[in-house]
Amino acid sequence: MTKSDFISSINDQSPQAGLDPLLKSLWYDAKGDWHRAHEIIQDITGKAASWIHAYLHRKEGDLINAKYWYMKAQKDMPEIEFDLEAEWNNILDSLEELL
Repeated sequence: MTKSDFISSINDQSPQAGLDPLLKSLWYDAKGDWHRAHEIIQDITGKAASWIHAYLHRKEGDLINAKYWYMKAQKDMPEIEFDLEAEWNNILDSLEELL
């Protein structure tokens, strides 16, 4: 699967079978289902999962929680003005090997 295929799949009713949970969380977020995206990511460990978790809390507006998860991801929390869509794409680019 390519990045373009993944992005196109957001128009589907459900994520592709066997999709890595990190990508599945991003998929649900892109579909507008923040709660499902968070439910998936909250039990996964590792820097990539922490980054997604941080992004989701920043999107939610819970900046204190987001800051904690950015620290766990070893990432600086972007300025509030930093486009959430741009960060989503940066995260997806970092997961290219999972596509």
